[in-house]
Amino acid sequence: MSTDTTEGEPLIRPSSIEHPLYEHVVEACRTVFDPEIPVNIYDLGLIYTIDINAENEVGITMTLTAPGCPVAGEMPGWVADAVGALEGVKQVDVEMTFEPQWGMDMMSDEARLELGFM
Repeated sequence: MSTDTTEGEPLIRPSSIEHPLYEHVVEACRTVFDPEIPVNIYDLGLIYTIDINAENEVGITMTLTAPGCPVAGEMPGWVADAVGALEGVKQVDVEMTFEPQWGMDMMSDEARLELGFM
């Protein structure tokens, strides 16, 4: 059995990339930084799913670099505040997950370059 799926569902649900607000939500996520790493949480790969429905309600599934991250309790609120400030967004729900576990391979090339991994 593959470790990539659970009961036929992907571990990371696809995002609503076709929604008109999607790019704005991504940019809002890029304004939030992990205080211990000088790269935004989107490019770090901490945002797993951005789900936007027809009523412009945004559901974000995210993780942290480590479960013991000192801002674990605060970061979802930072994300909700950044995205909730966007014009047209009706509601934001941020869900924290540690499945799959974050790894450095989830970072964008820009993040790897910024951190000196490329």
